[in-house]
Amino acid sequence: MLSRHNLEFYSFQFDNHGDRGYALNMEVDFQDADLDRVETDPRFNGGWPPNIVSSYRRKMQQIRAAVDERFIRNMKSLHFEKLKPPRDHQHSIRLNDQWRLILELASEGKDKRIVIVGIEDYH
Repeated sequence: MLSRHNLEFYSFQFDNHGDRGYALNMEVDFQDADLDRVETDPRFNGGWPPNIVSSYRRKMQQIRAAVDERFIRNMKSLHFEKLKPPRDHQHSIRLNDQWRLILELASEGKDKRIVIVGIEDYH
C-alpha cells in the first residue's frame, strides 16, 4: 500500500532573462507507511539506529528538493545507483557505508514520482 505525503515543495527556476518561476517538485510516495512516519515524526525511529534515521531524514530533504531525477543523479553525495537485475527497476541512495535507501522512479506523462521502497542492509 502506498502512502502519499501531501506536502507541496517548490523550487526556484530561472529563465534566460533572470526571471524567477516556481516549479513543483517531484511527488514522493511510500511503500512502507513506517518510512513516511520516520520522516515526519521526530519521536518515531521505525526500529532503525539513530544515525540511519538522521541520514534518512537528510536524504529525504534532498529528494523532496528535486524537480526531477536529473537533480538526484547529479548530486554525487547521494551515491545514486541503479540496482542490478532482477532489481534493475530500482535505485539506491547511500545512507552510510552499510545501509541503503531503495527507491523507484515512476512517471505518468509529465508527472514524475519517487516511490520510497525501503531501507536495506547491504552487508
